[in-house]
Amino acid sequence: MARKTALQTLLETHPNLVHSELCKVTSHVQREEDGWYVNTLLIINLDVPFIFKRRKKYNNLESRVVNLTYYPEVKEVAGMQFETMKVVRIKVS
Repeated sequence: MARKTALQTLLETHPNLVHSELCKVTSHVQREEDGWYVNTLLIINLDVPFIFKRRKKYNNLESRVVNLTYYPEVKEVAGMQFETMKVVRIKVS
């Protein structure tokens, strides 16, 4: 019997978790907020931002191909709701 990968285990334990492969990054922005670097990615053909935090600056991912594991979420800003994706795992392909 084949062993389950860490990704398969994550996806089985968290039903709302989504995994996408070979996503081309069109824009990557980093900003500092409360001692963390908040990274925002835009993916080709998608209008939803993918957001993740790190303690250190991340390499520029613009024009790179990445695999993303994320949760869809809705944030409210100034009384308006925006759909975002909270990235829990990112890997450069």
